[in-house]
Amino acid sequence: MNKSDLIDAIAANSGLSKADAGRALDGLTTAVTKALKGGGTVSLVGFGTFSVKRRGARTGRNPRTGATIKIKASNNPTFKAGKALKDAVN
Repeated sequence: MNKSDLIDAIAANSGLSKADAGRALDGLTTAVTKALKGGGTVSLVGFGTFSVKRRGARTGRNPRTGATIKIKASNNPTFKAGKALKDAVN
């Protein structure tokens, strides 16, 4: 499912127009992004939790040349599925 398919599904399930569903989806992604950039988490009970995990600097190896490289520390967004979502999928 891509973004336009998701907008169509939101519109069909909520009774919103496709334009309103698109704005709602954009608003959700913007709100989640801002919360994660600020160091917070977003918990949707039954669905899951979005959070940020810090990944430390480390050394790696270039697979083509075998040379050792330094990999910078980074922040990575993560998602942990909630129980209701896990149960629905299984």
